Amino acid sequence: MQFSEKVRVLRVSRHLTQQQLAEQMGVSVSYICKVENDGLQFGDYPSETFIQRLAATLNADEYDLMMLADKIPESIRIRIRERPTLFKAIAKLDDQGLDRLTLQLTN
Repeated sequence: MQFSEKVRVLRVSRHLTQQQLAEQMGVSVSYICKVENDGLQFGDYPSETFIQRLAATLNADEYDLMMLADKIPESIRIRIRERPTLFKAIAKLDDQGLDRLTLQLTN
């Protein structure tokens, strides 16, 4: 699912119109419309702060929205800088290796 689709699904599931969401977020309806329809230009992409507010307003997972918007949350960026060798090793894993690691981490 793309960021735009996720925002629309979350908004509709909360029974909010674009107008209501825009008012709650303090942005224009046209901006919400652009977010939901992939109509944003490069300079208009949602900021991390906007996504955090959006997640709070829609009672959504901030990390999920950040990742869908191709943004890495600050807490993850900090951990990557602290342990770059670890993250390089993880990035080199194939799907099976990632699956095994995920099982180990979630059990």
